[in-house]
Amino acid sequence: MAKVEFLSEETFKQKVFDYEANKEWKFEGEVPCLIDFYADWCQPCKMVAPILEELQEEYNGKINVYKIDTEQEKQLAGMFGIQSIPSLLFVPKEGQPQMAVGALPKETFEKAIADVLKVEK
Repeated sequence: MAKVEFLSEETFKQKVFDYEANKEWKFEGEVPCLIDFYADWCQPCKMVAPILEELQEEYNGKINVYKIDTEQEKQLAGMFGIQSIPSLLFVPKEGQPQMAVGALPKETFEKAIADVLKVEK
């Protein structure tokens, strides 16, 4: 079963963007991804968590869902200018990532996955 993966700064550089090697955005992943910037104390983040797990299963292998704890990974949160959480970064295979903020309903995620990530179930 596909699991949502928690990223540290190190795994972020391997799987998403190696900002030490590249100044310009360059996606390192094999498939598009969705990154949830969250914190354990954040109530809306807790509402989004089961939706993200469902999406990881439903799109198994077509996208990766990652989580970044903004309390632990302050540099990554700062790099993306995270002001409020949850903040969700949609990262397509080609092109620039797009950020959405707030506890979104599942339909909104699915639409963004189709529109931004260009992935259908």
